[in-house]
Amino acid sequence: MPDWLNDTVFYEIYPQSFYDSNGDGIGDIEGIIERLDYVKELGCNALWINPCFDSPFKDAGYDVRDYKKVAERYGTNEDLVRLFDTAHKRGIHVLLDLVPGHTSEEHEWFKLSSIAEHNEYSGRYIWTDSWFKGIGGHPYIGGEAQRDGTYMLNFFKCQPALNYGFKEKREPWQTEMHEPDAMATREALKDIMRFWLDKGCDGFRVDMADSLVKDDDENKSGTCEVWRNIREMLDRDYPQAALVSEWSNPWQAINGAGFHMDFYLDHWHNGYNTLLRDYESNEVDNSYFKSDADGDINRFLEDYLPRYNATKDNGYISFMTCNHDTPRPRYTLSEEELKVAYAFLFTMPGVPFLYYGDEIGLNYIKDMPSKEGGYTRTGSRTPMQWTDGVNAGFSEASSDKLYLPVQYGCGESSPEDGINGYKTDRDCSNIKVSVKQAAEDKASLYNAVKDILALRHRERDLHADGSFKVVSCDKHKAFVYQRGSIVVIVNPRDKEVRLDDAALDLIGDMKVIHSVGNAAGLDEKSGSVPGQTVIFLK
Repeated sequence: MPDWLNDTVFYEIYPQSFYDSNGDGIGDIEGIIERLDYVKELGCNALWINPCFDSPFKDAGYDVRDYKKVAERYGTNEDLVRLFDTAHKRGIHVLLDLVPGHTSEEHEWFKLSSIAEHNEYSGRYIWTDSWFKGIGGHPYIGGEAQRDGTYMLNFFKCQPALNYGFKEKREPWQTEMHEPDAMATREALKDIMRFWLDKGCDGFRVDMADSLVKDDDENKSGTCEVWRNIREMLDRDYPQAALVSEWSNPWQAINGAGFHMDFYLDHWHNGYNTLLRDYESNEVDNSYFKSDADGDINRFLEDYLPRYNATKDNGYISFMTCNHDTPRPRYTLSEEELKVAYAFLFTMPGVPFLYYGDEIGLNYIKDMPSKEGGYTRTGSRTPMQWTDGVNAGFSEASSDKLYLPVQYGCGESSPEDGINGYKTDRDCSNIKVSVKQAAEDKASLYNAVKDILALRHRERDLHADGSFKVVSCDKHKAFVYQRGSIVVIVNPRDKEVRLDDAALDLIGDMKVIHSVGNAAGLDEKSGSVPGQTVIFLK
């Protein structure tokens, strides 16, 4: 296990939307370098950078055309190496986004795999043995290649699936996972990882990590075997390199596949979803951190605790405020509600991730026209807002050149003006949120995030491997949990609630070391806890 993970908070950067250093309307690597001090001062000491490799950008870079080349719009390989070096000097680690399950249809491997003559790349992707034969249970494309066969997709039409083999070979054209073609794909993936690790990368976030071996069993044992083999390489040659999986099944990802971290993703009705986004399929929002809702922390605990208890000795479950695929939490939660939610997320076990802009309350813009395959996700990918200057300080380009419009008026539609019907006036008189504004406001969400991250770094018991124990979780009372010597009291409701007897007995003569909301309103005698408050005692 890389020892640096224990006291780490990641900051996820969507590079095209973070900071544009050269005025072309698209964020870039130099822009990230120029904002490293901001990341450090916020309290984050590691980055996850979404795909920055050469791509036709039909899926925002998750359709890789060349794994070993930085996309021209972001800079050069030398710029990325300079980012590694500059970040390391500030004590910041950097993870790149690895897409192992598919490439772009424009990748050289796929071009060679598509020709009729057999060559070393013919088996790099999954092809049938006839143009007239489909792939049962999987999406596929036919009629677009010289080769006599159809090929499997991993997601969009532009993303042909790489061949790691099938768990059980049932058709003559299928490859068993230990046959040469499947093993060649595995070794090619290792080669890509070594290429960037040797240049200073500190590890990888792995996209669709569970999608490698096809028709795998219910335990994903084939895909787990591939990743364990890769983990052996890392442990031997790059022991401080870290892997975090897009899997959201820690039994498989951590215990089975050997990932150091596994994201707790926003899946309908799982524990994480009940905390922040329990509105996606309901008429009533019962998210736990919505202050006027009827949320119940036990819905979260029933899902989370088995995951945590089964994997806590082998790796870390990673909570996130949001990511590039998920509606931003500001969509339904106020800044005061988010302060309470973040105080919880950043003090749980594991390694947390903060999505750029969530610290200042950037909103999710529903129904924003799709950009680069974003569709409903596009509204969470708008530019970071730094100042009240032109384009909210993101870029000096004209507003019609921006990758996406900034949220001048929090995304109100203006059909007569702007990019795809979104307001893009340049006087910025109606900007509602920016780093500049938030930093100057002592009561802002931004400053609350800074304070809670400072507490996490300062208190050893709040680090990734610190213990976790539920003290009380009655739906109608305060939620109380213990991280070593620290007791945390959470009341997201908009009204006062009470502590149960177990919590009252535990806190005894403990002192408040930090709080969100009104810590002075805690009454240890009566057991009352004021509304929208998180209190840390030691």
